[in-house]
Amino acid sequence: MSIHRLAEMTWEEVRDARSDGSVAILPVGAVEAHGPHLPLGTDVVIAEAMARSCAEKLGEREVVAFVLPPLWYTAAGFADNFPGTICVDERTVSDLIRQIATSLKGQGITTLAIANAHLDPTHVDALRAVASDPPAGSRIVFLDLTQRRNAEQLTEEFQTGACHAGRFEGSIVLAENPELFREDKARELEPNPASLSTAIGKGHTSFEEAGGTRAYFGWPADATAEEGQATIETLGALLADAIVEEGA
Repeated sequence: MSIHRLAEMTWEEVRDARSDGSVAILPVGAVEAHGPHLPLGTDVVIAEAMARSCAEKLGEREVVAFVLPPLWYTAAGFADNFPGTICVDERTVSDLIRQIATSLKGQGITTLAIANAHLDPTHVDALRAVASDPPAGSRIVFLDLTQRRNAEQLTEEFQTGACHAGRFEGSIVLAENPELFREDKARELEPNPASLSTAIGKGHTSFEEAGGTRAYFGWPADATAEEGQATIETLGALLADAIVEEGA
């Protein structure tokens, strides 16, 4: 079953592709600093790859999935001091997602799944809120990668919490858009094992406070396209399983 990219389809193609149980997948990310070697749009690169992989896996189960255009703007307070970062408040994010779900419901698509790997705590709180309180008649599926059962399925670096613009994210960018990976800069960066998850637990609110003065954590020089492709497959499978399990 082919992937349905909503923005590339005509309205008649969408009408004809819909079926009972159709799903929409919304890639969500941030425009924020990702070290000196990755672009500001890294989170959206990851989210779109995750959405595509999820749609492929749903297609194998004969579930029609539409990949929506991404949501680029969200809460990104940890990176707010870095040029290029664009931060909006969490209520704006949750309200917009609810309105998207409502619009889809009017077209007979009642399941909206969020493909997300942006882990700013305020942003994650916004997604949790909208998933727990969707519009009437809609279902919003949010795969929370901060939950241990999901994190344990991902890479060793991810599980350390030192995974912003490190090997985990850099590998996915190498797999998806290698031209966006500044390899010369990445290979010069020293590891930064400071854990963002630990910093968040201590009440820190910025990359600088968490020990990331250049907006990166982890081991960026170790990124590989092979790891990135494997991670994309895992993220897609986890989201597809969440959609099917919650709909059972």
